[in-house]
Amino acid sequence: MKVLVACEFSQVVTRAFRDRGHEAYSCDILATEGNLDWHIQGDVLAHLDDGWDLMIAHPPCTHLTVSGARWFTEGKKPLHLREGAMEFVIKLWDAPIPKVCIENPVGVLSTQWRKPSQVIEPYMFGHPETKRTCLWLRNLPPLRWGDSPQLAFADKSPPTTQYVKAEMEALPPKERHRIWWLGSGKGKERSVTYQGIAQAMAEQWGNE
Repeated sequence: MKVLVACEFSQVVTRAFRDRGHEAYSCDILATEGNLDWHIQGDVLAHLDDGWDLMIAHPPCTHLTVSGARWFTEGKKPLHLREGAMEFVIKLWDAPIPKVCIENPVGVLSTQWRKPSQVIEPYMFGHPETKRTCLWLRNLPPLRWGDSPQLAFADKSPPTTQYVKAEMEALPPKERHRIWWLGSGKGKERSVTYQGIAQAMAEQWGNE
């Protein structure tokens, strides 16, 4: 399968598909932190017609999140920034690619564009943290959790979702809400996909 991972510099999702024999490439305006041979640096919109079978897109969420909405309602940011971000998402969704996943945190896309196909949390895929994430799916099934092994637990059977959630709830707030507590200036770290979620995408959608 030929897979495009749009707006990804870390190659976490790209590597997960590569590990399963797929021809996967990341594409971002940023340089990759992974394998240069698997990365297309530039505007992803210029590469949507390159014969992909599947696209997983992580469009920038700076102007789309709930937490950032007040900057627009208070007039501290011009509305055209949010409108441009939404237009970019819609162009990705309408790409001539048979199977598409758009990933983004909870935000204005759900109210001003369309309801997500699925909402997931890291603890569903083996990570004792919370970060509500929306998936918009076209010709793809919702991700299953709790029934597939994850790389983080390759040396033993994966824990159940209930176990990981209980483990997470016992942690201090700054650990279970790690992403939220990162603070400003940590956008790159916030945007990296959790390994367990990336592996679930590759295992399940790579077999579709």
